[in-house]
Amino acid sequence: MSTSYDVIIVGGGVNGCASAYYLSKSGKKVLLLERERIAAKASSAAAGMLGAQVEVTEEGPLFEIAKESRAMFPSLQSELKEFSGIDIELVQKGMLKIARTEKEAQHLKQMLEFQQRLGEKASWLDKEAVLKREPALGGELVGAMDIPMDGHVNPEKLTHAFAKAATNLGAVVKEYVEVYSFQRDKDSVFAVETSEGTYSGASFLVAAGAWSKRLLAELALPIPAYPVKGECFSVITERPLITSTIFTDSCYIVPKSGNRLVVGATMVPHTFSEHVTIGGLSSLMSEATKALPAIATANFERSWAGIRPQTGDELPFLGGHPILKNVLIATGHYRNGILLAPITGKLVADMVDGLRIPIYMSAFSLNRLKEPLKR
Repeated sequence: MSTSYDVIIVGGGVNGCASAYYLSKSGKKVLLLERERIAAKASSAAAGMLGAQVEVTEEGPLFEIAKESRAMFPSLQSELKEFSGIDIELVQKGMLKIARTEKEAQHLKQMLEFQQRLGEKASWLDKEAVLKREPALGGELVGAMDIPMDGHVNPEKLTHAFAKAATNLGAVVKEYVEVYSFQRDKDSVFAVETSEGTYSGASFLVAAGAWSKRLLAELALPIPAYPVKGECFSVITERPLITSTIFTDSCYIVPKSGNRLVVGATMVPHTFSEHVTIGGLSSLMSEATKALPAIATANFERSWAGIRPQTGDELPFLGGHPILKNVLIATGHYRNGILLAPITGKLVADMVDGLRIPIYMSAFSLNRLKEPLKR
């Protein structure tokens, strides 16, 4: 097997696998290295929401890239099924962002105003209209922002579909291979040293989620990023309780196939611990029961936690290393990793090919870092 590649990707989460897929589609010889298994961390822990309008609360570059990525999913579903045989379970039945107080309602109406101004589909539902749509909702309820275009996928299947499709297009995907170090000269990297040997490449992508910071520090690129633990749980109900994803200020409830509901997620910063705590679960259960009282009689299925990469300014890092000309970075997607995976993979492939990228990409550039870099 070859030890030289056009692009070497470090990280087998959804964004690394998406990049492998789009790079392979463009004809590149790709090697993806994952220190555990594909989708082992945040990519399998996520609820899979495609919340372009529900998660991004103000207009700007993140809203632009989120909308563009969301629009890719319908065709991507067919594409990945063809290349991988895996159904990513795309569901587009909308989201309701619930307001429990008049203050929350006012904030949502302001969000609604800017999104409608930008041509997005969204509307305000009063309490009566919300309960007509989702009768099982309860508790304090003023109204909701109805977002018909947001949806969800199966995040683990999406990640594996990207990886398998990339493999079927010629990429080499290696699990349980750890990257120890990068071999570099003054302004580029030429190889990676790993637990099973050294691989050389023309270009390199660091897409290791919350673990990217350590790898980038070795490349003289200190980034203001930190891990955030998110705890979740799932239940099985006897009958469907909701059809739309329910999003409140304190939790979300995502209806999956088989009468399964996924509830998340806590936000515990600065930890790599994947332990699920009683405090985290009890707070989620309390908030979920307020929003959806009937969930209290559901059968508990399981709980888990994922580690998400957050950045100091809450924008992902997506672009080239400021000094090392053949190194790209894709990390810091935080709660939007699944949503942004298609556009991340496509933009990585475009950058490797030297194609023109959108103007909004400057907001995610590594050049926004304030700390001076060492050559």
